[in-house]
Order: sequence, then structure tokens, then C-alpha cells
Amino acid sequence: MVRNHALRFTGGVLATAALAGCSAGTDGTPYPVETAATAASQSAKAAQLPQRPADLPLQGVDLCELFPQVELDAMKISSVPRQADGADGPVCVFDADKAEPFHGYEVGAVAADLDQWITGARRKNSLTTEPKAVGGYPALTSYRAATDPADCTTLVGVAKGKTLTIRTFPITRGGFTQPQLCEMSAHAADVALQTLKARN
Repeated sequence: MVRNHALRFTGGVLATAALAGCSAGTDGTPYPVETAATAASQSAKAAQLPQRPADLPLQGVDLCELFPQVELDAMKISSVPRQADGADGPVCVFDADKAEPFHGYEVGAVAADLDQWITGARRKNSLTTEPKAVGGYPALTSYRAATDPADCTTLVGVAKGKTLTIRTFPITRGGFTQPQLCEMSAHAADVALQTLKARN
């Protein structure tokens, strides 16, 4: 009798998890499971993206020179930009440590089309992804929803198979809200885009 009761209890827990439509990540945090509805939602997001007006090549571009000095001052960046290794190759990191709250920007270039973050291999259920336009170019805002936001990334489809990424992250804990980080990231992306346009 005890064994049967345990089986019924376990089955009930599994059924509840299935109804909730969630699964556990590697750290045990639940995240939404892919369903036909979420797939349709992602396709709808892709349809909202504007057409790219022209390709802006990233070949030969120094990521550390995408922000003119006047913008570095406005963004409170006083440290010398530094090269670093990112998940998709070299990135340039800008530390905004002129005044509290401290924060930083990480600029990268990824050899992938923007839709890979919506319906392709780079999409993650644990991230909130929102379509937008930056300087007339198709873009996405991507972040992990949390009470204490960790970062916000703006991805801009600058050319076929090329995406410019600008990640803004807090250094001073609790210094920024999620909307603030995303607004700062989008502004930095717009500045970088203007520099790329001026080169072409």
C-alpha cells in the first residue's frame, strides 16, 4: 500500500510539472519548454524585424574604435578600452568607472544572422528576447529576467551572416534597473552603428 501511494504521489508531481510546461536547467532553475505556441510567438518576433537598409561590413573593423571620444565622455568611460576573449571570439570591453554606479560595455561581432537568436540554434528559453530597430537596422534586446539584473545585450544585424553585439553590465551591484541597462545598451549600439555607417 505504501509503495502504491508513493507511485501515485510521484505521478502527480510529474503530471503537475508537465502541465506547467517547464523543465529544469542544469542549475535546477525551471524554464519554459518549447511548444507550438512559443514557436509561433518566436516566428512572429522575427516577422517584426525591419529589413536591413544596407550591409555594414565588420571585416577590418576595430571594435575598440566604434565609440568616438565625445561619446566615450558622455558614457562616462575613462579607462582605455581593452581587448578580451568572448564566447564568440575577440571582444572589446569599455569600463565606465568615471562615477558611481560603475558599469561596463562589451562589444563583439558574431558570424551569425540575427534570426539565429529568435528561431535558430542561439535561441535560449531562459532569455527574454524582444525585436526592435536601431538606426533603421533589425535588432534584438536580450536579457535574463531577474530581480537583480546582470546585463542586457543589443544585437544588430549589420550584414548577412554578421551580428554586432553590445552588452551592458553593472559593476556596482544594484545600481541599475533592467530597463536602464537595456536603454544604455541600445544607445551604445546606435552610436556604434553611426560609426559603421560613416565608414561606408
